[in-house]
Amino acid sequence: MWTGGWSAADANDACARTAAAGYDIIEIPLLNPRAVDVEMTRNALGTHGLRVATSLGLSFDADVSSDDASCVARGNALLDEALDVSVGIGATHMCGILYSALGKYPRRATSRGYRNAVAAIKRLAKRAAERSDVALGLEVVNRYETNLLNTATQAMAFLNDVDEPNVVIHLDTYHMNIEERSLEAAVLECGDRLGYVHVGESDRGALGSGNVDFDSLFRGLARVHYRGPITFESFSGDVVSPDLSDVLCIWRNPWGFEQRDELASDARSFVLGMMDKHGLR
Repeated sequence: MWTGGWSAADANDACARTAAAGYDIIEIPLLNPRAVDVEMTRNALGTHGLRVATSLGLSFDADVSSDDASCVARGNALLDEALDVSVGIGATHMCGILYSALGKYPRRATSRGYRNAVAAIKRLAKRAAERSDVALGLEVVNRYETNLLNTATQAMAFLNDVDEPNVVIHLDTYHMNIEERSLEAAVLECGDRLGYVHVGESDRGALGSGNVDFDSLFRGLARVHYRGPITFESFSGDVVSPDLSDVLCIWRNPWGFEQRDELASDARSFVLGMMDKHGLR
């Protein structure tokens, strides 16, 4: 929403705008964990009274769902770096595509690759539990961004195989709108294992302007008594870094740089309205 980088100026501006829009949590991407200054980030968060979550997706040369042991090792190393930063800045959740590369695969996941991914998340979960209370959120994304977890049903099976209490499911309405038959049913499938939610519109733009069935989502959240974070995720090439734009295929701009504050405030109002409508607040 705010910036494609994370310099001190970027961090303070993003935190200030997040707080001004009425949010109490900000999500920081960690595609390159080494680019995030832990002390500076903690100071920026503290100044503006914000909680924090982190997110990332692995690259194909550091893919823990690969059949190649050296590729898996690089993925594990990247996850460890991201966890170090997440713990260092006091994140409540470390989310995203932690279990595979973020991108379009040419074929289905292999049995060996699946087992490697399960082992990687289990190892990371144990390491996280030893160091902090940070929860690991496995984001369920569409078929063009992973070949492993595209639906809530698949995520629940994977979660059961990992079998660690600090691993939760992370649902995202942009992806659910592509893959799930019912947003409400997907939420009910996850039940109390749902720990993190992204709300995003079908075109990555303003909430309520596309075809995502948000009533279905919030009915489900109310039925499972969801109390975790709900974060607004939207992308425009005017803001997103070129590397991430390429990965996410942000080839056009649903909104302009000067619209950021209004978009964020409107999204918060939209979510609170949905929460009120469905008795979630």
